[in-house]
Amino acid sequence: MPLSDKTSIRFFGVAAYEIINRLGQRILLDPFMSENPACPVAFDSFDHVDLVVVSHAAFDHLGDTEALARRYGCPVICGGEVKAYLVAKGIDAETIRATTWGIRVEVAGIEVQPVECHHWSQIKMPDGTFASGVPMAFIVYADEGVRFYHYGDTAIFSDLKLQAELYQPTIGCIGIANPQEILHRNPMPGRMVTAEMSPYEGALAAQWLGLETVLPCHYCNPMDPEVAEFEKHLKALEAKRMPVPRSIVLKPGDWIEIPAGGGAVRNAA
Repeated sequence: MPLSDKTSIRFFGVAAYEIINRLGQRILLDPFMSENPACPVAFDSFDHVDLVVVSHAAFDHLGDTEALARRYGCPVICGGEVKAYLVAKGIDAETIRATTWGIRVEVAGIEVQPVECHHWSQIKMPDGTFASGVPMAFIVYADEGVRFYHYGDTAIFSDLKLQAELYQPTIGCIGIANPQEILHRNPMPGRMVTAEMSPYEGALAAQWLGLETVLPCHYCNPMDPEVAEFEKHLKALEAKRMPVPRSIVLKPGDWIEIPAGGGAVRNAA
């Protein structure tokens, strides 16, 4: 029996999201929280967590997965390299469902479809060695009529159109910026000119995926100029009479709600 007539989604900054479905189940996606300067919520402030889904092993996506699994005993869906890391850190292997592109899984009654992602994933293990694996994007079947696409740091590629045809995501987050507040964590020569997708590429990706609602992400500050540029490109595509999703720009801590009949609405509370 549903406890609510709506699905609630909250943005924590960068690519971290919380979904509460109509049954009251809490799903955390790429839960970068404790070290996220934009996140207004502590990882240990929830009354329960039913599922954590992780796209890849980057620090700003893996985030608090280990701490959440340890505190709440919740299952984790992830790739093989993330599972190896979590097990090496002492998390019970039986609570971790490893998967990869194409292998849809159901954990805690929630179906998750991993899909192709053009990125990388590597992590330093507790013994000093490195593990690498296959990064994922994924679609979370949160509720009837709510299929949430998480881009998993993917670059743009044309088979996003095939993913739209196969899985028909209704709402999704698309990374179109570099979070300036955390770039110092990876010191390197030179500079990153774009994120994995430029704002223009992100607008195309949102259109190719056939989303009804797009949540631009991978920022801490919604006033980031790349967010404004994404909005500009989306409007330019619309002006060409191309079908484009409605964009909702969230600041960290903002909620949106999706009623059972569809149509996402902002709820700042």
